[in-house]
Amino acid sequence: MENRIKLKVLGLTYSQIKKGAYALVLAEEEGPRRIPVVIGVSEAQSIAISLEGIIPPRPITHDLFVSFAHGFGIRLKEVCIYKFENGVFSSEMLFDDGMREIRIDARTSDAIAIALRTRSDIYVMPEIIEEAGFVYEEREEIAPDEVPSPAPKSLSNCSRRELQERLEKAIEQEAYEEAARIQQELNKRDNNNL
Repeated sequence: MENRIKLKVLGLTYSQIKKGAYALVLAEEEGPRRIPVVIGVSEAQSIAISLEGIIPPRPITHDLFVSFAHGFGIRLKEVCIYKFENGVFSSEMLFDDGMREIRIDARTSDAIAIALRTRSDIYVMPEIIEEAGFVYEEREEIAPDEVPSPAPKSLSNCSRRELQERLEKAIEQEAYEEAARIQQELNKRDNNNL
């Protein structure tokens, strides 16, 4: 399995394919190809929380899984997307307890959510990226009808204190998508102040 291609998580977007779902966008670590993986809302929330570095007040399922594994000395070494059939990706998670390695089949969304939390490598088989991947090409000009519409609520007009309050409220209400958007705005402000 040495010919595998290493991936990185680019982010999440609303799915163009399935209503009410999201697309997890994976990219070659050293290449132009991308793979969109359609995932459910709860998995998207879990991945968004990890990408944004948000720590919920109580552990969500993927956090609990990682804590459980670490508690018993088990670590996730890697995730490999090994099959693409009928529009569905299949993944394996390779675990190690110091004495043996075990491969476990998993939904790709769950495997990625856990890999993000453990900072584990993510791979894909070359034939899968050939079949399901696409090359992203940046366009320099955007036609007027393609200009994205502004977000319904502008976070940029909120004070830092208002953002912190909204973030706490969103986490408390388990509105993790909103929490991720607010955290992204706070991070952007922090980066601009460097």
